[in-house]
Amino acid sequence: MPGIARLRDFVTGMTRLVERHGADEPRMLDEGEKLLRALVTQDDWLPEEFAAPSQESYRQYLLYCDPLERFSVVSFVWMPGHRTPIHNHTVWGLVGVMRGVEKCEEFSPAIKKTHSHESKPGDVDRVSPSIGDIHVVSNPGKQTAVSIHVYGGNIGALHRHVYDPASGAPKEFISGYHNATVPNLWDRSRSAGS
Repeated sequence: MPGIARLRDFVTGMTRLVERHGADEPRMLDEGEKLLRALVTQDDWLPEEFAAPSQESYRQYLLYCDPLERFSVVSFVWMPGHRTPIHNHTVWGLVGVMRGVEKCEEFSPAIKKTHSHESKPGDVDRVSPSIGDIHVVSNPGKQTAVSIHVYGGNIGALHRHVYDPASGAPKEFISGYHNATVPNLWDRSRSAGS
């Protein structure tokens, strides 16, 4: 795909950012948000197999994981009405909407709803245990939504929690991914511009 260079450039930028400021979460969020916003405002780079929806539930496709698992890049695909359970992340994260609309309902550590907002293409949201880490994400729109997420770890392999909405009781889970392959960012043989 001709636009895959955008994802390669993003991964390169995030790698440099993690190398320089990986322990400085506010800086990671500020500078990472700029990089992610530049990526999601261009909708010509995501291979279609990583934007494929499923009738049964939202999809989480790994696009890249840093070899030292300092960050991961994931596409999430939501059909209208899809939603996550109440869950946490345990690491910092950035969520950039590329297509459609996503609704985020935020919760306190006591699993009380505190706020909700909608994000549209080009919007970037933040999560972290230090600023608010527990939420539900859904697609309230009429079209499939696609968002690109960047996390401060290999999010599909981290031990996290989902929460019972009535009791607030946590249950451990590991999300995994819905794909077995990732985009080839490094093959430049097809086009000098990719």
